[in-house]
Amino acid sequence: MTNHPVAEVPDRLFTDDAAEARWRARFHAARLSLPSWARDAPDRTVYTSNASGVWEVYAWDRATDTHRRVTDRPNGTLHAVLTPDGEHIWWFNDTDGDEFGTWVSEPFGGRPAGAEATEAVLGTKPGYPAGVEVGRHVHAVGVADDDGTTIFLARAGLQAEVIYQDEHDGGVAALSQDESLLAIAHSEHGDNRHPALRVVSTLDASAVAEKWDGKGKGLDAIAFSPVDGDQRLLVLHERRGREELLIWDVAADSEQEITLDLPGEVTADWYTDGTALLVAHTHEARNSLHRYDIATGELSTLDTPAGTIGSAHTRPDGTVEYSWSSAAEPSVVRALFADGTERVLLTPPGERAPGSSPLEDAFVETANGRVHALVARPEGAPDGPLPTVFTLHGGPHAADEDRFSAYRALWLDAGFAVVHVNYRGSTGYGSAWRDAIEGRPGLTELEDVAAVHAWAVETGLADAARCVVNGASWGGYLSLLALGTQPDLWAAGVAGVPVADYLAAYEDEMEPLRAFDRALFGGSPDELHDRYVECSPITYVDAVKVPVLVLAGENDPRCPIRQIDNYLDRLAERAAPYEMYRYDAGHGSLVVAETIKQSLIEVYFALRALKLR
Repeated sequence: MTNHPVAEVPDRLFTDDAAEARWRARFHAARLSLPSWARDAPDRTVYTSNASGVWEVYAWDRATDTHRRVTDRPNGTLHAVLTPDGEHIWWFNDTDGDEFGTWVSEPFGGRPAGAEATEAVLGTKPGYPAGVEVGRHVHAVGVADDDGTTIFLARAGLQAEVIYQDEHDGGVAALSQDESLLAIAHSEHGDNRHPALRVVSTLDASAVAEKWDGKGKGLDAIAFSPVDGDQRLLVLHERRGREELLIWDVAADSEQEITLDLPGEVTADWYTDGTALLVAHTHEARNSLHRYDIATGELSTLDTPAGTIGSAHTRPDGTVEYSWSSAAEPSVVRALFADGTERVLLTPPGERAPGSSPLEDAFVETANGRVHALVARPEGAPDGPLPTVFTLHGGPHAADEDRFSAYRALWLDAGFAVVHVNYRGSTGYGSAWRDAIEGRPGLTELEDVAAVHAWAVETGLADAARCVVNGASWGGYLSLLALGTQPDLWAAGVAGVPVADYLAAYEDEMEPLRAFDRALFGGSPDELHDRYVECSPITYVDAVKVPVLVLAGENDPRCPIRQIDNYLDRLAERAAPYEMYRYDAGHGSLVVAETIKQSLIEVYFALRALKLR
C-alpha cells in the first residue's frame, strides 16, 4: 500500500497578517555560506545561497565585486570547489537530490550560451561523493557506491586512474600543497565511525605512511600545511576522550600533539603562512575562535560574539572570515581584520530575517550523566506549562547549537515552547558521550529524552498532556521510536525522512550508511538480526496511539521510501491516525518554497493533533 492519508496544507497559519508575514520572512530571507577562495587567486570565490529561492552555487569576483549564479537546477546544488588558479568551478551534479552523480566543471566567468558544464575528470564513474581535492596538476576524486570506496587520481589533465579501491567506507581527505602526497581516510579495520589514515604518493600511489590510534579512536585529516614543500598534516584525534589536534610531519614521521586549556572540543585550520592555526572551540553548544602560534604555543582569543560559528578561515593578509548566528539573531558573514577591527563581509540581497527568542541552557542530571538541553519560550507567553515540542537533532553525530533557525522560530510563534536535547550520541561532549549509543542506538538516546521530558514537566515548562516529539533524519527515527516505546509521554509525533523499518532501510540505503550502521550496531543485520529488530520503530508500531505525521523524499538514499511505506502500512492496518507528505527530492529539500510548505504542514498538524486548532 502506498495510498496514505495526505497531510493537510493550510493556506496560512495565523489570522494576524503581521504574524503570518513575519514567520514567512524568516524563511524567505536570503542566506549564504562563507565564501571559499581559490588558492592562487584569492579574489575569486564561491559560495552557496538561497537568494533565488533555491540553494545554488554562486561565484564572487572580489576584484570587481561582481556576483554570478553558477547553477540553476530544480532541486538545488550544494557542493562546489574552485581550481587553484580560480579559472574553473567544480560542482557536484546529482539527480533530483539523490546525492548520486559526478563532478562537473565550468569556467569561473560562465559557460558560453547553450553550453553545458563538462565532466571535471575523465575516467571516473558516478557515485556518492567521497571527498575531492583539486590541485594545480593533480586531482583526486572519491566515489562511494555498492562496491565500497574508489579513489581516482588524474595527473596533468590526463584521464583518471584508480589508485584505491576497498569494500569498506573511506575517501579522499587532503592533498599536500606540492601535490606529492594524498591523505586517504579509510575503515579497513571495519569501523567507519573511527577512521584511520593512509598517506600515498601521487606519483605511483604507493603507501608513504599510516596512522591509526586503535579501536574506538578515530583520526580525521583536516589539511596539509598551505606552504609548498611543507608536508605537515593537521589531524583531529581523540586519544584522551575528546577531539583534539595534532600536527603530523609525514616526511619526518613525527607528530606534535597540541594540548589546549579549553573545555569541550576543538577543530582547526591553518593560517596561510603555516605558522599558526585558527582554532574553533565548541563548548556547551556555542563556539569561539582562537589563534594558536605553533612555535610558541601561545593561544589568543579572537573577538567574536557569543553564538555559533558555522565555518571560518583565514585570508593571505591574516583576515579571519567567519559565518555566525545565534538563536536570536540571523546568520551573517563577517571579517575580523588583523588590527582587531571587523565588518560584515557579504550581505545577501533583500531584507534581513526577523529575529527570534534566545535559547537558554538546561542541565539535567541522570544516572547516565548530565544531559544538556537548549530551551526557548515564546515571547510574551503566559506563565505556566506550555504545549512543547521536543525537537531531536539528526546525525546522530551532530548537536543542537545556539544558532538561528527559522524553523524553531515558527514553532515559537505558534505558541510552543521548544526543547532541544543533546542526547548521548551527540558530538561536542566527548568521545564517551558520542559513542555511548553503540550496540543499542535509538533506545539509549530516548532514555535521555525521557529524562529531559520529566525535567520540563516538573519545572512547569511543559504541559505533560501536550508534548510533541519531532525530528528529521536520525531525529525522525528517534521520534517514531519514541512514539512506540514511550507512548504515554507524547500527544503527537512528527518524523521527517526517518528510519522507520531498520531491516528494510539497511537493504535499500547507500553503502556508506550501511557501513555506519554496522559500526554502530556492531555488525550487519545478518549477524545481529535481533538487535536491529529491537532498535527499529516498526517493532513497536502497534503501541503507537497518538497522531503521527511522516514526511519523506521520493529519491532519498539515506532513509529510503520503501521502509517508510512499510511502517505506514502497519499504521493503516490498525486504522491509526496518521498523515503522510511525500516530495520529489532526496534527504531534505534545498528549495525555500518546499521548506516553507513542509514547516507549515508540521506545525499545523501538531496544532490540530493537540486540538489547538
